[in-house]
Amino acid sequence: MKTVSLFIDNEFVPAHSTEVLEVVNPATQEVIASSPDADAEDVARAVAAARRAFDEGPWKETAAEERGRILFNLADIVRDRAAELAELETINSGKPIVEAEGDLSDVAACFEYYGGLATKIHGEVLPVPDNAMSLALREPIGVAGQIIPWNYPLLMAAWKLAPAICAGCTTVLKPAEQTPLTVLALAPSFAEAGLPPGVVNIVTGLGEHAGAPIVAHPGVDKIAFTGSVEVGKKIMRAAADTVKKVSLELGGKSPNIFFADADFEAAVDGALFGVFINQGEVCSAGSRILVERSIYGKFLEAMVEKAKRIRLGPGIERSTQMGPLVSREQFDRVREYQELGKREAKLAVGGAAAVSGPLARGFFVEPTIFYDVPNSARIAQEEIFGPVASVIPFDDEREALRIANDTSYGLAAAVWTRDIFRALRAVKNLKAGIVWVNHMQPTYVEAPWGGYKQSGIGRELGRWGVEEYLEVKQVYINLNEQPIGWF
Repeated sequence: MKTVSLFIDNEFVPAHSTEVLEVVNPATQEVIASSPDADAEDVARAVAAARRAFDEGPWKETAAEERGRILFNLADIVRDRAAELAELETINSGKPIVEAEGDLSDVAACFEYYGGLATKIHGEVLPVPDNAMSLALREPIGVAGQIIPWNYPLLMAAWKLAPAICAGCTTVLKPAEQTPLTVLALAPSFAEAGLPPGVVNIVTGLGEHAGAPIVAHPGVDKIAFTGSVEVGKKIMRAAADTVKKVSLELGGKSPNIFFADADFEAAVDGALFGVFINQGEVCSAGSRILVERSIYGKFLEAMVEKAKRIRLGPGIERSTQMGPLVSREQFDRVREYQELGKREAKLAVGGAAAVSGPLARGFFVEPTIFYDVPNSARIAQEEIFGPVASVIPFDDEREALRIANDTSYGLAAAVWTRDIFRALRAVKNLKAGIVWVNHMQPTYVEAPWGGYKQSGIGRELGRWGVEEYLEVKQVYINLNEQPIGWF
């Protein structure tokens, strides 16, 4: 069993806290590592390192061109180490190795994109009605506290770290306690890429022990969090004490809408992909599947037949299409929703733990489809974060959009139709930060990611992502040499 440490000032260091957490392979329940459950003193050390690097160290004077080169170097390192990191990601999180390999490609692309963007951050000269110049400058906000989830461990780290480095910030990153291994495995490469000590610091531990002190620390200028609405609300309240800038990506209950004129085979594949990719542990999962009534029965039957053929197994096996859930806690949560769904709707397929053969050793559940689900049902309103789909019929476009928007979330949505006018009406009327047409889940670093309503505040990725790590400073330059003459 491997023992990992905190990463502060470009070095692995022992924690002040003596408490440790077990890291488990969810396919076997084998303990594969232990990590520190860091405390407030550990966080204070990490913040001090980040503060020094931002306020006093060489990072403060590092030019945008050099920040870009460092990010390009990180992209190259990730590509060189992709096979090793993808395997570790699969063993730690449970996801299929093919998906982990795709994630690593996206990690490299994220570092590369922000490497190119580093030299494109600029201010403006503003025309003003006076003999003066007015400038708007963009400057790094300072030390960023970053708290990430367990469903895409290294990719979520890259989504946070890359724009922060691009902007010139320093960071204290807390990975999810279930999946700390890949970002810690990458950590020694930060210095190799050219990052000075203190620019990226990593503390592991539970949210209440390590995450809360990051949010509360007065030396942290900004918080970026991806996770649940409940925790996001706590972070907003806590950040108010020191009036930190906050960006939140809080998940969703995304509608995936299918009209009768959609390409049938593509639509069925899109429905399954939208909710079962990554075991359904996806914030934008299309878990509410809205189907026009004229094709409802045929569509449901086709979904069920394909769902029955999804290959469950350890993620490390290349034939696996759906791996285990990440932890015992998540397994129990999804199982509760499977049982709840049997009381709220009709079960088409699945609805149980997968316990045949070697699957009994891990946190496996069957891909589950409920149908004739009232949109008011808990399984249709609450984020399950597992492979559980709610199929809901509708009669016309107006009803489909009403049902789609009838949720407290607003992260993502998809619409499937050959009618371009209908598609664009849906795009206009869906209350979601991401809308796909005739697809679901493709995500590009160039485009903004974030949601409406309780799905969060702010945006990640693209030029929008780096704005979250910048302050805007107004500069007034008087060009009139005469005294003001007021007094």
